[in-house]
Parts: sequence; C-alpha cells; structure tokens
Amino acid sequence: MCGMPQQPPVRSIPTRPTRPDASMSLLTNVMDHSLDDGYAEAAARKHAEGTSGMPKTLRAKLGLAAGLVLAALVVTVGAAQARVAAPVVAKERQELIDRIERQTASADKLEDRVDTLRDDVSARQRAALKQDGGSDQADLVSILSGATAVHGPGVKLVVNDAKEASSGGGDGDPRETTDFSDTGRVRDRDMQRVVNGLWQSGAEAISINGQRLTALSAIRAAGDAILVDNRPLVPPYTVLAVGDGKRLSTKFQDSADGQYLHALHENFDIRTSISVEDDVRLPAAPSVIVRTAEPSTEKGTS
Repeated sequence: MCGMPQQPPVRSIPTRPTRPDASMSLLTNVMDHSLDDGYAEAAARKHAEGTSGMPKTLRAKLGLAAGLVLAALVVTVGAAQARVAAPVVAKERQELIDRIERQTASADKLEDRVDTLRDDVSARQRAALKQDGGSDQADLVSILSGATAVHGPGVKLVVNDAKEASSGGGDGDPRETTDFSDTGRVRDRDMQRVVNGLWQSGAEAISINGQRLTALSAIRAAGDAILVDNRPLVPPYTVLAVGDGKRLSTKFQDSADGQYLHALHENFDIRTSISVEDDVRLPAAPSVIVRTAEPSTEKGTS
C-alpha cells in the first residue's frame, strides 16, 4: 500500500527513579568520595614508581634496622636510668623528711625551754617585788605590771572580722580601699584603740586572747596577722578587762574609741559584742623585761 512514509514508533523514555537521599546530595558526595581524588592519584603514582611500602634495597633495610635498634637502645637506657635514680631520689627525700622532723623536734624542745625559763623569771620577779616592799604595795605593783594573774569583775569584749571578709589582703590603707576583704578585717590599729579606750575608761588589767598586756606590750601587724608582744593572734579577738563592770562598759561605749568601734560595725560589718562579767580571769604576763630603765638611787625629798 503506497502512501506517506511510516514514522518510527514513538518510544516512551523511561524515567530514572529518584534516590531517596537526593535531598542530601552534599552528605552523599562526602560519603561516596571520602578520599580526596588528589590523594588517591598520589598513592597510585607512588605505587607505580615502586616508592611505596617497605624499603626494597639491602642498604635501606639495614638503615631502617639500625634506626629501630638505636630507638630501642635509647628507650632501654632511659628506663634503666630511671630505675636506678628512683631509689636515690626516694632516699634523698626520706633524708630530708628525717632532717625536718629532727629540726622540728629540736625547735619544740627549745620553745619548751624558753617557756620554762620565762616562767622562772616571772616567779623570781614576783618574789623580788614582795621582798622590796610591803605586801600590799608589792601586790599592787605586781598587778599593775602584769607580773601576777588577776581576777575580778569586768567586761568581755569580742571583736571579729566581718562574715564576708576573706583571708586575702591588699596593700595600703585598708580603710581607703574599696576591697571588702580589706575593709571587713580587724586591723592592729583597731585593737590599739580598743585597748587604749578600755585603759582610759578605768580598766585595771587587760588581756587579748589570753595574752596579758603590760606597760611594755605592743600591738602590731605582720601582714594580715595581729601580733601582741610578737605572738600572732587569730580572730575572734576576745578582750577581757578587770574593773567596775557596768561603769567600765558604759564609759567605754560612750568614749571616742567606743564610738570608733561602733562605726566599724555600722560601716564595715565588723562584729562586736560587749558584756558585763561577774568574774574574769587574766593570766600573768610571760615576763616583764625592762631593758632601758633603771631604778634611781637618789632619795626623793619630802
């Protein structure tokens, strides 16, 4: 049958099924090509040139073996030296510990000896005071000089750092700094004013944390520590004063030094408390050593 040329049948082009991970093409590419093409090409080139893997020549093998032997030798020598040095270091450490313990024991014995001699000196001073004058006068002198223990009515004054005060300290005047760790700590001059105020208010004898004060006592500072007669004290600072309790308490709180202590509490949260006591006991001063003054041999005129 003649007519128009026939057209080839139209075939439908099959569609490629879409991958379920088509939306993650970047992650898929990374997983499929985990090794960079450049690294793969370089590895193939080395393999073709015969430069990869273990050394091929005898000389190269001997060099590698010598390097391994040298490395093993260094490690072995280092381990042997460490093993030999360990007992020496331990022995030196133990010798140092023993030396420290011996010196500490010796220092403790010397301190005990000093305390014994100090007590002996105090006893001899008290005996000398009783021999030099009448009994009443000797007792009065020994009380005023702090050479004997005393007790009687008085007051108990406790001064403590603020709760927020830290153990650190800064340089300079702590009352002029903005660091609360400075302003909230009790200072040596604070205790000086407290003691002087009690003396002026009529105290007959005073002690701080068990340290009896005398006319030669000094309240100083060493860093953040307060020293009384070169003995360091730690807060809280308990001040015991013998005297007319009620009168002493009232007069001290109304004095300038009492107001100063109140200002420390109001402005810097330094904790203070004062109470009247029926009986307070103060120890004798360790020793009363006069290094400069000498008794006069001239008799006074009446």
